Amino acid sequence: MSIGFQEVLVLALIILLLFGGKKIPELMKGLGKGVKSFKDGMNGKLDDEQEEPKKKDE
Repeated sequence: MSIGFQEVLVLALIILLLFGGKKIPELMKGLGKGVKSFKDGMNGKLDDEQEEPKKKDE
C-alpha cells in the first residue's frame, strides 16, 4: 500500500481548498517545529539511556 502521485496530488488539492493558500506556510512551519521538537526529544531520551549504564559502571 504505497501512496502514488495521484493520491498525493488529491490530498494537496484538498488541503489547499480547506486551508487556503495563505495558511499553508503557517501550517508547514508549525509542523516543522513539531517534528524538530519530537526528534530532539527522542535524541535526548536516547542520550539519557546511553548515559545511565556509564554512571552505573563508575
